[in-house]
Amino acid sequence: MRTRGTLRLATRGSALARRQAGLVEEALEDRRYEVELVTVETTGDQVRDELIHRLGKTGAFVRELDERVLEGDLDGAIHSMKDMPTEQPRELVTAAVPERGAPGDVLVTPDGASLEDLPQGATVGTSSLRRRAQLLAERPDLEVEPLRGNVDTRLEKLLAPSLQAEHERRLEAEESEDDETEESEDDETEESEDDETEESEGDGDDDPAYDRTVDEWFDDRSELEKQALGREVETEYDAIVLAEAGLERSGLAHYVRYQRLPTETFTPAPGQGALAVTATDGETARKMQSAIDHPRSRVETTVERTILAELGGGCIAPVGIYAIVQGEYVHTTVQVFDRDGQESVTGTRDLPIERHASAAREFAQDLADRGAAELIERAEDEAGSADSAVAEEDKPAGK
Repeated sequence: MRTRGTLRLATRGSALARRQAGLVEEALEDRRYEVELVTVETTGDQVRDELIHRLGKTGAFVRELDERVLEGDLDGAIHSMKDMPTEQPRELVTAAVPERGAPGDVLVTPDGASLEDLPQGATVGTSSLRRRAQLLAERPDLEVEPLRGNVDTRLEKLLAPSLQAEHERRLEAEESEDDETEESEDDETEESEDDETEESEGDGDDDPAYDRTVDEWFDDRSELEKQALGREVETEYDAIVLAEAGLERSGLAHYVRYQRLPTETFTPAPGQGALAVTATDGETARKMQSAIDHPRSRVETTVERTILAELGGGCIAPVGIYAIVQGEYVHTTVQVFDRDGQESVTGTRDLPIERHASAAREFAQDLADRGAAELIERAEDEAGSADSAVAEEDKPAGK
């Protein structure tokens, strides 16, 4: 079949990024484009032991990809929209927003427990300031601990303690059974048939949880669980919070148990679940927009990113913004928290779809006047103070 040309598109190298880029590649190939994906390592990928909000300027996972586009090396770059800064170089445009995936967050636990079911003082892992504030707003008793890594890494950290404990129990049971067998073989004392029956009923061999050997149990584990069994445990998490779209696109959703968190109280990050293809303004950008842009997803994410741009804060303030087209309006929910989730400015508004961008700016200004700007400014000051403290700790002795 004749193609319309070849597009060389940048992507990050993580498994999730490659899967997401594959979705864009497939959509373009359906429109008879040839696509070459080019992996570019970013600052966010290189600094693996830092939290997102400590990586410096917003866009730690984005800048290097877009630079390759601006330099003319590549035709475009594929991003998770929630990672993108609201300010872009003038020459760069968001060429296409494919149909958005699931926008919300999920609570993942070893046993599928809900947020309400978690025990008092439970430890929940997240690298997001927004999620931390939302969790503490709902459950101030929780211990919210940092958690970073790819989706599979985060899931392994969650599953490791319970799986390793189960493995240890099975090993002990198997060793105990072996010891009992050896003792029985060495025992010269004859016992009555009734005694043997009583022993059989009380030795636990019929426990269905241990009807297989340890090796058989291990072989039945998923690859994710096997990796978790070998992971060193630093923090025991009772639950972690992830983006549902990331969990689904990673191909791991059916290996874990999770509960969706309501967008009314856990309002997602702006653009969460959406992908974006950036390109220099011109014919190539227009062709990609015509081929794979999803108008509804573009309207919704435009509202969210417009409000974020007006409020500021980027990834250093706990801000959730979620817009959904409902007929002639865009129903929009905004949450702005302090870092501990104890103070907030929230609001919902139906924005006229025919002027959604300007209505979004007006909504943002109203929220700012109600105190959102003050909360964001305070979060920025706290982030600056924390960075200064870390820099002081990292100074060589005597400096």
